[in-house]
Amino acid sequence: MATVNHQFRLASRPQGMVGREHFDYVEEALSELGDGQVLVKIMYVSLDPAMRGWVSEGRSYVPPVQIGEVMRAGTVGVVVESKGEKLLPGDHVSGWLGVQEYAVCNENEVFKVDTEIVQLPTYLGALGMPGVTAYFGLLEVGAAKEGETVVVSGAAGAVGSVVGQIAKLKGCRVVGIAGGPEKCKWILDELGFDAAIDYKSEDVNVALREHCPEGVDVYFDNVGGEILDAVLARLALKARVAICGAISQYNNLEAVRGPSNYMSLLVNRARMEGFVVVDYMGRAPEAVGEMAGWIAEGKLVAREDVVEGFESFPEALQKLFAGENVGKLVLKVSADD
Repeated sequence: MATVNHQFRLASRPQGMVGREHFDYVEEALSELGDGQVLVKIMYVSLDPAMRGWVSEGRSYVPPVQIGEVMRAGTVGVVVESKGEKLLPGDHVSGWLGVQEYAVCNENEVFKVDTEIVQLPTYLGALGMPGVTAYFGLLEVGAAKEGETVVVSGAAGAVGSVVGQIAKLKGCRVVGIAGGPEKCKWILDELGFDAAIDYKSEDVNVALREHCPEGVDVYFDNVGGEILDAVLARLALKARVAICGAISQYNNLEAVRGPSNYMSLLVNRARMEGFVVVDYMGRAPEAVGEMAGWIAEGKLVAREDVVEGFESFPEALQKLFAGENVGKLVLKVSADD
């Protein structure tokens, strides 16, 4: 039984790229369990672009991580000790337990997951926050319909890769925008996208005209910036734009650049709407249930890009912003005993 815990705590707020200097790696003794509490050994930590926003001070959809606090993160792990009524040692759970090796929490702060359905890291990806984001962002905010053309940026990432696959399952034509030949090949050959645009080597404006000759009905935006502008210029009548993220802007030292082609929304009577997955978490079982069925049937590919070594957390996080991951990026903390 471990008695010592290691954590990454926020040390300072970054200006530009987040790095190791912005975190303190600390060691502390584990506290005794109280009634209703469990001790969770964290096995995987979710690495998400939203983390960059959580360490910035300012108004957002959740309060910022405070200096000295354990870095916020989604996690999956195993219960090693319990004084609760619902969870037993050996149960696998998911919850927002932060970047640490162990967590003492109320048993109601985590929920049990079934590792017989999918591997544990998938509960941080396709069956976790990214998958729920993709599901409701595409089908509720984007209101994608059979026969429509859907474009998704960040198409090889945790959210974008699921968006494209759901769109295909719903009978849409899907164009993915990704960076590099490996990612474009993956979304075409393994995920079944209809077309891929490599923004690193192609003119996105020209490629969109080629692959979306009738315009874009639904755009799922994960990156913002110039790519958002390019797609806005190709909107079809009554198009919908779902704003999920803007990873191209998160580490900018200057102010975030807004879209210059927004008048396309007026001309095409289109709608652009931002959304946050927390607004849909009450309906998460609906999304997870359908996607788990697709995974079991081999209709949905869930891919995790696993980085090993808990102490490498800051460097692993930087992989997101360098575009080095394919699929859902997770940090492996420890193996299941």
